[in-house]
Amino acid sequence: MNVGLSVSRVGGAAQIAAMKKVAGMLRLELAQYRALAAFAQFGSDLDKATQQQLARGSRMTELLKQGQYAPLPVEKQVLILFAGANGFVDALPLSALDRYERELYAFVEAKHPELLSGLGSRGTDSKAFDGLATQMRSVLAEFAKEFAATLQAAT
Repeated sequence: MNVGLSVSRVGGAAQIAAMKKVAGMLRLELAQYRALAAFAQFGSDLDKATQQQLARGSRMTELLKQGQYAPLPVEKQVLILFAGANGFVDALPLSALDRYERELYAFVEAKHPELLSGLGSRGTDSKAFDGLATQMRSVLAEFAKEFAATLQAAT
């Protein structure tokens, strides 16, 4: 075994740049969420910021779930993590996240396939990612309007 090439040593170097950018703070945020959730069990009087952090943490945890034998391409992982980390799912109930995710992928594949190919590119640098981030915000805002209308019609 070559220790210099082991999986644990390679770690983040094996990730594409877009995933590094999106998931950079995810581990820390989820650790803070878990600690806060454990603390919140003992007290019911939480300020608004704490409630928002708990809500976002529970949504991010839900978004990280993947079906068994249903691998998700990295570009879709980047897109959904970006949506969660940037507040695009904050107003949605947890029960709607699975549907949101499925419909988001269908929407982007149909109307903005170039976004997915850009996100999946291994050569994306910081500057290129900034352009993709702007495009993701635009696409996610466009989808949010469409999804809100269908969500409202369903209730």
